[in-house]
Amino acid sequence: MTARNEILSLGNRIGQSIIGQDVMVERLLLGLLANGHLLVEGLPGLAKARAIKSLAKHLSSDLSRVQFTPDLLPADITGSEIYFSEGGKGEFKFQQGPIFANLILADEINRAPAKVQSALLEAMEERQVTVGGKSYPLPDLFMVMATQNPIEQEGTYPLPEAQLDRFLMHVEVGYPDEESEAAIMRLNRDEENAAHGDSPHRAQERLDPEAVFGARKEIGKVTVSEPVEKYIVALVFATRYPDRYDKDLGKLVQVGVSPRGVIGLDKVSRSYAWLRGRDYVTPDDVKAVVNDVFRHRLILSYDAHASNTSADQVIDRITELVAVS
Repeated sequence: MTARNEILSLGNRIGQSIIGQDVMVERLLLGLLANGHLLVEGLPGLAKARAIKSLAKHLSSDLSRVQFTPDLLPADITGSEIYFSEGGKGEFKFQQGPIFANLILADEINRAPAKVQSALLEAMEERQVTVGGKSYPLPDLFMVMATQNPIEQEGTYPLPEAQLDRFLMHVEVGYPDEESEAAIMRLNRDEENAAHGDSPHRAQERLDPEAVFGARKEIGKVTVSEPVEKYIVALVFATRYPDRYDKDLGKLVQVGVSPRGVIGLDKVSRSYAWLRGRDYVTPDDVKAVVNDVFRHRLILSYDAHASNTSADQVIDRITELVAVS
């Protein structure tokens, strides 16, 4: 079986338990393939946590869940040095925290203050943790999926822009359709019956992480033509200098996308094209993922907030105005 077929099979197995959220499942795979981190935003009960748990269930990997709360400490995430005494001699040893896993679920990340949120910065960017002046590398397969609630803002701490920029994509999750909602009920019944022993339990086959690394090597060979490269750069520059395209658009954007945005859009576009069986990127591939890559990197102006204009509306307008050269 090819690496692509193995990844597609992984996505299908995840999709069997995450019903009505095909976009989120696909973005989860894209984050895994592009070696990036995801910020997933949606109302409670939309299978955000269940999605990464399902990924860990079908992929040979360790999962750590960190429930972010106001009383959480940075050491609760990274770990700390603990004094051990044996035979009359004592020494400090580093006790690893939950960050030392392959998949990290940072649940309701905006519930903790910035000092705790910043504990993730080094891990997400440098793939290491520094405690007591010594650095400890994280696993080769490492992805953070953070969740937050879009409507409940009381007692929350907005993520700093520097941390938002570390996330490869910001994925918004909505309600499933009616057919999917009915399927969710049936799935829940089946799972309850299986838990009570009324249904035969079948061992789940888990994908070897080497398949992910092999897929990443193939994605590295996906070509991006010069016109598509210019198109990606033009989209980024349109967020920085929107008044060059439309004066009204220029009033809506305060700060445009950072250089991490152009790198992220390139990575995700190549991964998206690879999933569709192509070894080259088209402008449509770029358009398909640009909202997820740019959504959290745009800082909108007061005029945008006053007119209730969202980042997605600004990005959609930019994609309408920027032409492929």
